[in-house]
Amino acid sequence: MKGSPEDLVRAARAVGVRDDRLLEAIRSIPRAEFVPTGEVASAYWDTPVSLPHGQVTTQPSLIAMMVAALGLTGDEQVLEVGTGYGWQTALLARLAAYVVSVERWPDLVDEARLRLAGQGVGNAEVLLGDGTLGIPSRAPYDAVIVCAAFPQVPEPLVDQLRTGGRLVQPIGQGGQERVELYQRRARGVVHLRTVTAARFVRLYGAHGYDQR
Repeated sequence: MKGSPEDLVRAARAVGVRDDRLLEAIRSIPRAEFVPTGEVASAYWDTPVSLPHGQVTTQPSLIAMMVAALGLTGDEQVLEVGTGYGWQTALLARLAAYVVSVERWPDLVDEARLRLAGQGVGNAEVLLGDGTLGIPSRAPYDAVIVCAAFPQVPEPLVDQLRTGGRLVQPIGQGGQERVELYQRRARGVVHLRTVTAARFVRLYGAHGYDQR
């Protein structure tokens, strides 16, 4: 049974997501266009999907919780760390003014760019790079979303976040985390609340785990 986008909307509602703009984005942006060909049959299940290089997509209801925590209103510039095939990127692009997404695998960058273009997403830019460094040339950001786990928030991401901006990241060693929401204040980020418990792959980079 393949399911439908409405199944993902129900899953998001079931975990407490009430943002009508976000729910409509989940309904209207086809996840089946953002998963590998062999995973299309399970695109509308509320489960992670395997990607190349041992990566996995984030579970759709978890994506919904993380994106909802950012409180996007439509005017923001967003930094996304970890693009995958770009479904979360497409959701963010629907909810914000512009999205800069950083992915460390060249083939995933190519796939995400193709899939976003195929859906007519014109306000998202996918760049190859080390996500823990952010993209200083596009800073400051109003919101940052990190899709891999590390015990603390990388300092460059804090530096590139506008005062008052929000950041959501899984905090932990990879495999058993708590997704935390922070806000940038004058002297750094302060913790606002725990979004949920979850499991994520590790965050690699100069301000994450060693890539070697």
